Amino acid sequence: MPTRKKAESSGKGKIHKVMKEYKEGGLKSGSGGKVKSRKQAVAIALSEARSAGAKIPPANHASS
Repeated sequence: MPTRKKAESSGKGKIHKVMKEYKEGGLKSGSGGKVKSRKQAVAIALSEARSAGAKIPPANHASS
């Protein structure tokens, strides 16, 4: 049975942790400002999970 610590080191656990921080109102952006947008919080969560080594596909930057 996997332990809780194992789940937290995965991408899903990292995203969950960041989104919880956003909902509590304590998530800060790179420039130090408070994150107000849910979309921005998701982007930060995915970025942190990628940098932690989670296997998450790269962001889709489609030009219009």
